[in-house]
Amino acid sequence: MTADYDAVIIGSGFGGTMIAKKLIEAGWKIAIVERGNWIQRGPHNWADDASIDLTPHYDKSLPYEVIKGGNKKQMGVYSAVGGPSVFYGGVSFRFREDDFNPPPEIVNNSGAEWPINYADLSRYYDEAERILQIAGEAGIDPTEPSRNIPFPQKPQQYADISLKIKSAAESLGLHPFHLPLAINFNNTERNQCTLCTTCDTFACAIGAKNDLDTMLLRKMSRGQLDLHANCIATKFEEIDGSIRKVHCIDRSNEKKFTLTARIFVSSAGALASPHLILNSGLEKLNPAGHIVGRYLMRHVNAIVFGIFPKVADPQYRFHKELAIMDYYFGSANIQFPRNKIGSLQQVPTPPGGLVRHEAPKPLGKLAAVGVKLLSGLLAIAEDQPQYGNFIGLDPVKNGKYEMSVPIVSHEYSKRDLASLDVLIQAAKQIMKKSGAMLNYVHHIRTFSHSAGTIRMGDDPETAPLDKYCSFRGIENLYVVDACFMPTSAAVNPSLTISANALRVGDHLIKQYSL
Repeated sequence: MTADYDAVIIGSGFGGTMIAKKLIEAGWKIAIVERGNWIQRGPHNWADDASIDLTPHYDKSLPYEVIKGGNKKQMGVYSAVGGPSVFYGGVSFRFREDDFNPPPEIVNNSGAEWPINYADLSRYYDEAERILQIAGEAGIDPTEPSRNIPFPQKPQQYADISLKIKSAAESLGLHPFHLPLAINFNNTERNQCTLCTTCDTFACAIGAKNDLDTMLLRKMSRGQLDLHANCIATKFEEIDGSIRKVHCIDRSNEKKFTLTARIFVSSAGALASPHLILNSGLEKLNPAGHIVGRYLMRHVNAIVFGIFPKVADPQYRFHKELAIMDYYFGSANIQFPRNKIGSLQQVPTPPGGLVRHEAPKPLGKLAAVGVKLLSGLLAIAEDQPQYGNFIGLDPVKNGKYEMSVPIVSHEYSKRDLASLDVLIQAAKQIMKKSGAMLNYVHHIRTFSHSAGTIRMGDDPETAPLDKYCSFRGIENLYVVDACFMPTSAAVNPSLTISANALRVGDHLIKQYSL
């Protein structure tokens, strides 16, 4: 077969862009199909209504029908060149070494098992941190995994509100430290962070966030990569156990086109990748096809906002800075749950525009004024992989782009909720010690950290992917987004997705010589 490309990659998020980088460096001819469009940078990114849920990059053209869980009956998907990295807060944690060997009480009866360990990813974590120029602080985190290199950047100086929360946590015997962030604080050859208050959930107006668009894709697309933006992949076409082409639609003009390649990589996200694979009927060829889309994880998390008597951040500056990991592997004082709980991360005062939009009217305008009194901590607890949590296809309805309507169902286990409660109580203590008069707990019901729907493993009967993320039953299909994770750990998944994609890229280069 004469192929257009050596590899076609679906999605330009962390998995898709990192594996593209590897393959391009090896001389491969690559195409990326990205559902979203290029982000335009400028002062408009600082506006109140520029938070992602209020922009066209929150795509609702083919919404997920939510049966259970979620914050709405219908939910869109984040879509942009660079994926969610353009709008994320930049937090870039490595998984802890023991995250690759989760305790039985997390795994429960799911059969989840990691076929790789921390050592397999260690040098790729190094590489991902260099590419994204992570700013961080080593030596304080009580759960810190081993490192081969220092962080590429030093972190910025703490904001006053961060120092206040840091001091409160330390007085309670905890060990707060700088969040590792993909933000340019030190490189004078690029625009440096101005410490504005529109970072998390906003595209950076000046390109100081080290997102994939800024760091890689704009450079790679100049002759090294064909990037089909604002296009959606609708179906893989398989013949004799091999993908021959992928069918796509240009969303700007509704024109259909196909791309052929030697290798196909799905990295559209933990909801969109199973949607595409199920819509293509490929699960029927996989010995673990019955769990494609199953074991959806999304972390169980909530923000504990402290309500202060005065403006919480009188400097009006970026202050997503602190991490507290003392509860990550449990505590001697906690009987249930034991062994694994989660992390606490500082979050800034929420954007007024988003509050006005999301809060019930007429409370929105009033609440938007009151947010100046807030600052908080995000509690992220590890959730159990459960068979009943899934992304699937509506058996009756057909949606746009010749695709079946995707349906999602998710609920947390008792253990998940107990873990979150431990972290909430800890966060309330810290915020009270920081000077907050009251606390408000905001439960997060989005699917922003979704993972695990096409997991890897050694057992072909319980894992659709092998240890190199090859989709079993299809000789030339790989999945490198958060789908591959058997368990979710309790930190942000972006750096682990990146490191694994770099690892799989090296494998493909060795496996398929040009």
